[in-house]
Formats: sequence, structure tokens, C-alpha cells
Amino acid sequence: MVENANVLVIDDDRTLVELVSNALYQEGHSVMAAYDGQDGLRQMYQGQPDLIILDINMPTMDGWTVCQRIREVSNIPILMLTARDDPEEIVKGLDIGADDYIVKPFQISVLLARVRSNLRRAAAEPTLFKHNVVYSDDYLTVNLEEHRVLIQGEQVRLTPTEFNLLAHLVDAAPRILAYRELLEKVWGFEYIDDIDYLRVYIWHLRRKLEPNPKEPTYIINELGVGYRFERRA
Repeated sequence: MVENANVLVIDDDRTLVELVSNALYQEGHSVMAAYDGQDGLRQMYQGQPDLIILDINMPTMDGWTVCQRIREVSNIPILMLTARDDPEEIVKGLDIGADDYIVKPFQISVLLARVRSNLRRAAAEPTLFKHNVVYSDDYLTVNLEEHRVLIQGEQVRLTPTEFNLLAHLVDAAPRILAYRELLEKVWGFEYIDDIDYLRVYIWHLRRKLEPNPKEPTYIINELGVGYRFERRA
């Protein structure tokens, strides 16, 4: 649920942890704080949080390792904090299982909006897709009912957010989904102006699905309008 959630904040910056914790308390959440990766994992196992805010650059055990360890046992939403607006760093976080990211320094109101959105998505009922429930060609298969994606018969691991993004595109095909429409469908109203955020996820999804991500044939950008899924003849 969105209200009264249990949030684990893992960051070696004690001032930042205190600031974030106070803001979360005011939103009605309970907060656990850890100042290194090992303690963060221990508290995750013991406290069973509803969401984790995870810094990347920490001593002894960095956020990459913590995220990987968490994903071995849990699908708890992970909001990654990164010090640089670096696509490679962001994609690395998404690759190992982070659900969302926010770049430091950030406004606390933006962080709280991201927390609300991630908690809401985690609690939401699965979207029921009505149209192209199964897409299949000789390279790619997308089964929306079974939440399965195959490339040449081999299953591809997608995060829930990645699958939801792909599913909306496949379900709407051949219609173009406008940038803002797609952002609201997948992430929520708080994200509708974050076009660069959408581009990062599209780039990441293409890397997993396209035969040549630099020349995409499935996920097509209609410049200035939105994205669409292109079926192979």
C-alpha cells in the first residue's frame, strides 16, 4: 500500500539519510536506516521493507552488490540513488534489478513522488491487456498473459517495469503511444514530463530485445510524437 509503508534507506551519508527519513516520517511511513551495504542487507532480511532507497557509492559493499543480493531473494522495489546522470551507470543499475533511479542532488519532493509511485505500482493489480495478447515471429515472442518474453526460444529476463513498458507498446500496436501517455501508463502521473527518463528505459529495452539496438526494428521512435511497436510481416 502507498500509505504507512516500511522503507529501508541505505546510504553512508548520514545527513542525507536523516533528511530522507524525516521526509518519509512526515508522509506517514516507517523508516529503517543503514549506513553501509552489509547492514542494509541484514536489515532487509530482518525488517521486510516495502521499498528500498539504495545509494550506489558506499564503502565495504557498494550498491551494485547490495542490489544483486536483494534480487536473489526478493522483488522489493529498489529506488537507486546515483551521483551522476550517466546513462551507462543508470543502465547498469537497471540491468541488475533496480526499479527506478534518481540523480543526486535531488529535491526531496521529487524523491517522495518517486516513492509514492513505486509503492503504488508494487501494490497495483496486474494490467489486463485486451488486444495483442500474444505477439510472435521467428525471432521474438511476447506473451502478455504469461508475462513471458522469448528471443529465438530463449526466455529473456525483464524487470516488472520493463515488461510493463513493452506490454503497453505491444498491446497498442500499431498505434503510436505519445511520450506523456506512455510515461503515465507505466510510471504514473508524476513522471509525465520526464521524457529523458523514458528514453533511458527504451534504450535499455532495445539492448535486451533488438537484434541491433542501434537500428531498432521493433521499438520505433516517431520523433516528437512517441513510440510504437512494429510487427514483422
